[in-house]
Amino acid sequence: MQVKNSYFWFKEVLTPEECQRIIDQGNKQINESKEAGRDVSATTFGDNHKQGLEAEGLKPKPQADKTTEEVKTELGVSDADIEKTRYIRDSEVTWMNDQWLYDRIYPFIHEANDRAGWKYEFSNSESFQFTKYGQNQFYGWHADGNSCHLGKYKRAIPGVTPRDKNGMFPRGYTDNPDMVNKIRKLSLTINLNLPGEYEGGNLKFDFGPHAPGDRYHECTEIRPQGSIIVFPSYIYHQVTPVTKGTRYSLVLWTLGKPFQ
Repeated sequence: MQVKNSYFWFKEVLTPEECQRIIDQGNKQINESKEAGRDVSATTFGDNHKQGLEAEGLKPKPQADKTTEEVKTELGVSDADIEKTRYIRDSEVTWMNDQWLYDRIYPFIHEANDRAGWKYEFSNSESFQFTKYGQNQFYGWHADGNSCHLGKYKRAIPGVTPRDKNGMFPRGYTDNPDMVNKIRKLSLTINLNLPGEYEGGNLKFDFGPHAPGDRYHECTEIRPQGSIIVFPSYIYHQVTPVTKGTRYSLVLWTLGKPFQ
């Protein structure tokens, strides 16, 4: 079923056993990274680190249950600075490339792309991102990508392009030739939790001021365990703070050339 061509969902696709398998593997990888001294804090395009925002005099606070316009008014920021405030993110992540995940999930991306009428052309995807939100953790208003060339991945030059302490290139740069000059087309997220395992952590969309229906929408279809949500990567969305328990999700972005 779809909602105004804005997102497409599939109910309870993954089995409870598959969801638990992903959670166990994700937690194992996060714990191993921590033991090795690697940072598992989530990163994203824009300035998302709370410390960096504080240094710039901006207020790093979650935009829980607020609209993007309310956030701008409350923080007293311009359209340019809200690019930074809405990218605030507090969670832990790790990456997965298990072939069984691609084999299991990719058919649903193609089905959603066709049945929703988007008809995007994409050639590959990034790795799966396993995300863990503990109590009070969140992801403010953001878009995973945009639909033009400005959001495409740039080529990183080993030995020239700087890396962070984890050996990662700056956001938006890659040495993977399959990603260079491509943008994110479709975003996919899967809920791995059983109902009642966490509270808060709601997925919300901002469809923009010219949406044919309601601009702001809470996506309740993701709540059943193993359910999949697919949507164009340019759509703004957020995960509100988790108020109880731990929220686990698996995310994937497809990649393709701009304007196709």
